[in-house]
Amino acid sequence: MRQLSLNIMEKNSVVVYLYRWVVLGVFMLIIAANQLLWITFAPVTSEAMRYLNVSDLQIGVLSMCFMIVFIILSIPASWIIDRYGIRVGVGIGALLTGVFGLMRGLISTDYTSVLLSQIGIAAGQPFLLNAITKVASRWFPINERATAAGLGTLSMYVGIFAGMVVTPCLVKSVGMSSTLYYYGLFAAVAAVLFFIGVRERPLTPTCRPDQEERSLVMDGMKHIFKVKDFNLLMIIFFIGLGIFNCVTTWIENILVPRGFTAVEAGTTGGVMIFSGIMGAFIMPTISDHLRKRKPFIILAVIGAALGLAGVCFATSYWMLMFSGVVLGFFLLSSGPIGFQYGAEVTYPISEGTSNGFLLLMGQISGIVMILLMDMFKDPVTGSMTKPMLVLLVLMVIAVFISVCLKESNMLGDDDKQ
Repeated sequence: MRQLSLNIMEKNSVVVYLYRWVVLGVFMLIIAANQLLWITFAPVTSEAMRYLNVSDLQIGVLSMCFMIVFIILSIPASWIIDRYGIRVGVGIGALLTGVFGLMRGLISTDYTSVLLSQIGIAAGQPFLLNAITKVASRWFPINERATAAGLGTLSMYVGIFAGMVVTPCLVKSVGMSSTLYYYGLFAAVAAVLFFIGVRERPLTPTCRPDQEERSLVMDGMKHIFKVKDFNLLMIIFFIGLGIFNCVTTWIENILVPRGFTAVEAGTTGGVMIFSGIMGAFIMPTISDHLRKRKPFIILAVIGAALGLAGVCFATSYWMLMFSGVVLGFFLLSSGPIGFQYGAEVTYPISEGTSNGFLLLMGQISGIVMILLMDMFKDPVTGSMTKPMLVLLVLMVIAVFISVCLKESNMLGDDDKQ
């Protein structure tokens, strides 16, 4: 199939193909499907316990396995993406998501089979998420890459949000078995559409020839830790993504001991993710337009710190909701800008390498912080106020670290084309 080569336009001396939006679209769809399958059981834990006849901890393992598998497979996935490209690298993730998602829907009554299916779906996750900046750099000019990375990241949040909102309604309407089958069918269709629509690269590069080739992941690993700005960025991601995983996992435990209802806690979590979807679209777009990264990273971290403070101390429901909106908007919008900034400051290290290490930091910190939050909650009341204050201190530290970053040089270089 030809790549719609007539649908092109000139931008900054490079040819930009309209087909890039088709590639990004099918890529976003399979990411959303993968994240939907990940979060499936979180909003219906009690129903899942009854359906599979297991404990709440075993249901929690169905989600936690994604973080564990990501840590194990992140670097190998980045290597495959860099070595064999988008069709093979991301294709592995799409195939695992579609096959094991459908398998989970077909044999969903046995916990062991569901867990094995979850592990298979989880194995596909790093092949998808680690390729976000790779797809952006392969198909989009540099002045659109944060936007493309933002849309790729946004699809993660859309999948999570859909899972949290749709799953309870669907389970109530058609039951757990049918819900898992429908989700598996959706994942299989998304995988098929990915293989139909994806292309490895456009007919001509989207950047100057000297910016096109990047080193492979194994070469990049030798040098990536020598880049000061990237090391600082990894600390920011370690803190930010860890806090996001903590708050979304323990939102009910954080708020109910302070007098809020479970419904209010769930609504706050949903609003936080929804506002994050908006932020992941708006902030990277403005960053691309103004050709700046650092100011938006600083703004995002400051805004996230203020939102987190509100979640920690809010005494009224309207203040809690407002704080959730602020926290979600800024915290989740920092992701795509950070991914693109990391790819730019580590050039010519592969985008898959930088993207993978940033996500790896978030997965590691997520597991650590989730366990520590539970360990240090009040043994009598269950309050998590004290560990939340520790998270707030960490976020303030991230603000100071973000100020130390230097602006990306690639944006200035692109102006010279």
